[in-house]
Amino acid sequence: MALLAFVSAGCVSVATLPQSALSAAPASQAIADPINWPNAASPAAITDQKTEDAITLLLSKMTLEQKVGQLIQADISAIKPEDLSQYPLGSILAGGNSGPYGDERADAAKWTQLVSAFRHVSRKSGAGVPILFGVDAVHGHSNLPQATIFPHNIGLGAARDVDLIQRIGKATAAEISGSGIEWTFAPTLAVPQDLRWGRTYEGYSSDPALIAAYARSMTTGLQGNLIAGAPLEAQHVAATAKHFLADGGTMDGRDQGDAQITETELVAKHAQGYPASINAGALTVMASFSSWNGVKHHGNASLLTDVLKNRMGFAGLVVGDWNGHGQVAGCSVTDCAAAINAGLDLFMAPDSWKGLFASTLAAARDGRIPQTRLDDAVRRILRVKYKLGLMGDAQTVRGQASLVGKQEHLDLAREAVSKSLVLLKNDDGILPIRNGSNVLISGSGADNMAMQAGGWTISWQGTDTTAADFSNGQTIGRAISEAVKAGGGTANVSATGIFEKKPDVAIIVLGEKPYAEFEGDVPNLAFRPQPAEEQIIARLKAQGIPVVILFLSGRPMFTGKLINQANAFVAGWLPGTQGRGVADVLVAGANGKPMRDFTGRLPFSWPADARSPIDTPLFPLGYGLDYTQSNKLPSVNEDPRVDMSSLTIATQYFVRGKVPAPWNLQMDGSISARAVDVSAQEDARQFTWNADGAFVVNGPAVDLSMQLKKDGSLLIDWRIDQPVTGPVMLSFGGAVLDMQTTMRALPSGVPIQTRIPLRCFAAAGAKLDAVGSPIRIQAAKGLVTTIRNVHIETTKESASCPS
Repeated sequence: MALLAFVSAGCVSVATLPQSALSAAPASQAIADPINWPNAASPAAITDQKTEDAITLLLSKMTLEQKVGQLIQADISAIKPEDLSQYPLGSILAGGNSGPYGDERADAAKWTQLVSAFRHVSRKSGAGVPILFGVDAVHGHSNLPQATIFPHNIGLGAARDVDLIQRIGKATAAEISGSGIEWTFAPTLAVPQDLRWGRTYEGYSSDPALIAAYARSMTTGLQGNLIAGAPLEAQHVAATAKHFLADGGTMDGRDQGDAQITETELVAKHAQGYPASINAGALTVMASFSSWNGVKHHGNASLLTDVLKNRMGFAGLVVGDWNGHGQVAGCSVTDCAAAINAGLDLFMAPDSWKGLFASTLAAARDGRIPQTRLDDAVRRILRVKYKLGLMGDAQTVRGQASLVGKQEHLDLAREAVSKSLVLLKNDDGILPIRNGSNVLISGSGADNMAMQAGGWTISWQGTDTTAADFSNGQTIGRAISEAVKAGGGTANVSATGIFEKKPDVAIIVLGEKPYAEFEGDVPNLAFRPQPAEEQIIARLKAQGIPVVILFLSGRPMFTGKLINQANAFVAGWLPGTQGRGVADVLVAGANGKPMRDFTGRLPFSWPADARSPIDTPLFPLGYGLDYTQSNKLPSVNEDPRVDMSSLTIATQYFVRGKVPAPWNLQMDGSISARAVDVSAQEDARQFTWNADGAFVVNGPAVDLSMQLKKDGSLLIDWRIDQPVTGPVMLSFGGAVLDMQTTMRALPSGVPIQTRIPLRCFAAAGAKLDAVGSPIRIQAAKGLVTTIRNVHIETTKESASCPS
């Protein structure tokens, strides 16, 4: 799920076409033929006749307002429990940066208190149907401090252990239940094909067969085995197979992009996990932000209805992603009957829920949403609520806080970490670390809980996670130090790599900084260590000290020079909080052997250079060494074979009207855009606000702190074609400035340049050391502006801040 989602324009909607037109449409319009897709079926135990009869009776008593309310889900940051007395919404979620009562670090009891407050009001109002509460527990109950945090999916894919996956699902479900919640937006069944995609680590593997095997195991682990006529046990929760479909197959690995592939490839590579999850009883499926051949999935009836619900026999509910319905052509985040008609059952409308309720109610009243489609969506939602034990007089009770961070779960996470590690090089048998060794441990990831846990941990991007958030865990460096000392050796965790006594071996832990969607997309696969890390490694090599590199990342990356410098190289992925799982494999115990050998195998091919997709890998899918193998690795390629100077694009967001890689433009459905001429042919883009809305430029988090020190400014080269009397808000790096007064003073119809000092954004709270959204413009209906160039400059005199 995305924390912030805006819209791509120009998509073709098929949701309002008659079925005959859909069947006759050419394949280029992304119309799936169900006969080409695998059969599946939700198990009979997902419901029973008594439940269906109860739902039928309830539907007959519900008002139109109450039915429409069931179709809408709001985020806790934008709604209060008392709002449900007026708006009978069916569902509540907590997004990546949302915590109970504004507290991102709330404990399980506080979560239970919040869920109970919403549920109490929902039971007392309207039709008395309790809300359904969902959360992104994607690698353990990751919103919650002191929860058990497992390796991200890419590491679990390396483990290649279906039994482990089912046990992790069961443990995660228990901890979610322990905070009073009954629904998780997991598992992710993406099959990433381009490692530049920032959500690669959310996929288990590029191998569809592994995805299918894991889909069944994780679904069963989360939900348990379904029993007809009985709700899930209290320590199980609803699973969500997501994101339907091909979010891992978009062009150039662009998040929320377009999978420009044939139906054959769509089925063979990207659909295999869904039948397995559905057959295992998945209660919910989440639609993807992305498109297939230009058509947004939230509006593609041939996929949501003809394939998912009919061919695959899915009997649960289909939920949208964060305002994803607003990306359907002709829709906005507050108005999208087309998505419901296409087969969406539950809008995820975190901050747009109030306007969406009104427009959906109007569409149901005037027949734009047929009564049969409305009742089917509500039935599916109620079916899930019955299965979770939310309905009736004897509701299932969740909220046993002692389940969170249970020792049995922590031990399981430690096992998972050990099984996820992949050994790519071990020259001269430098690993495992021998008893009695003097070990130096350094690198940016050595004592950094945020780096080893990655995104979707405490917060959306995971950048502010600390060891204090998980006192039941260990950073990797501290865990290795503990294990070395237990084996009679000495260990020093040093950020600078400085030592008093020459070490026998040095372990350097480095890799990617935390990120989630948008900010995780990269232009190529080149990894560049921090200069200080490069100096430490060079100094160690010059002194003849063997070097072990433990590489933390959300994807395989081009690391040719590091692999050549290292005596041993380990892919550690994003292992989570249990650093002892790393030490169990790298460090020998009292008997001279490590607790575990390397068993992990690459879930994706490892690149031989920085280009993507990977044509000729350095290490193929499935590769991995163990301690019985002692082959010496020849020197590998160190040439990235891409233009590294292109990374200077980090300060350029519009160039002649186009958004260059690695940036991407996402627009609210209320905005239209077209190429126009200002001083050359199609050298700018004109944006028209047909309703209140926003667009945003997103990409990888870049460090602009140096530009701030140099008194840099954000330069907008634009033209105001039609001013607006309403508000205009400009965001940069998360900070928001009111531009309404400034824009009123600008001349209309002539090209101008507006400079806004970076210090203005810094003063407003922007984190300029990690800017992933360099420009966002939110405006009222009526604004028309043409943008030619937007970039950071440090050569001109600084201007004043907007008033």
